[in-house]
Amino acid sequence: MTDTPPANRHLLVFGPGYSARPFMEKALEARWQVSATWRRADAADQLKLQGINPVEFEDSTLSGNKQLKNVTHILVSIAPKGGADPVLQAFEPWIRSLRSLEWAGYLSSTNVYGDHGGNWVDETSETKPGLDRGKRRLLAEQAWTKLGNAEGFAVHIFRLAGIYGPGKNAIRSVLDGRARRVIKEGQVFGRIHREDIASALWLAANSNVGSDVFNISDDLPSPPQDVIAEAARLLEVAAPPEVPYEDADLSPMGRSFYEENKRVRNQKAKDVLGWALLYPDYHQALPKLLKSERGG
Repeated sequence: MTDTPPANRHLLVFGPGYSARPFMEKALEARWQVSATWRRADAADQLKLQGINPVEFEDSTLSGNKQLKNVTHILVSIAPKGGADPVLQAFEPWIRSLRSLEWAGYLSSTNVYGDHGGNWVDETSETKPGLDRGKRRLLAEQAWTKLGNAEGFAVHIFRLAGIYGPGKNAIRSVLDGRARRVIKEGQVFGRIHREDIASALWLAANSNVGSDVFNISDDLPSPPQDVIAEAARLLEVAAPPEVPYEDADLSPMGRSFYEENKRVRNQKAKDVLGWALLYPDYHQALPKLLKSERGG
């Protein structure tokens, strides 16, 4: 992949949202051609303003688009729905027809591991998702890897921990009055700043590493209440009161996050890709987010 001149690299992003945006910016800065799908007209207009070629999420649009015949890289940032990956369901024949395709990155989730009782997991650990969304993710991972093996392009699966960054973080939650300190003994979560996702993707997309799976998580899995407490300390306000998990009025989605508990190792991405985190833990990320959320 590294032999392809930047001007000839063409990235197509399915789902150009919060997690994918910094990676797209890196590609634009490197003079790649960048296209991305849209479902709303206002989203298409915004993509144009960013110098990105907007492509309607329709099979006929992609199949008949001559500008997309030279796509070399694909990033999938759309969650599977029902029993199938929506991108493969709609576009697998078209993807198989791409003779220029070298690499596909699939943004998955660490929920494919299921519950490991707070123990450490790595990419060799058993995948035993208990949540339906984790089961769908695992099936999508397998489908993309199978397609890449059949068609001869590298597929990199990125199992992401809880994503945060500008506008979506503990500082913002405290400022907005939405922060809660729900206490469940032994519970920890891994986190990952979206800029660190982008750096891992960029290294992988510019590597010659064959199809593989990488955990993308920070170095310090932590109890969620500790992150909120640190955000409150930085803001010099009182932390929200602690609420036992059993008494917390959580939505079904919110409660589901507490059903699985694990610590996620990220050493493989460091060893294979040369990945170095900008934000190894929330202690290093929150001070900068404090400035951005306050407009500093």
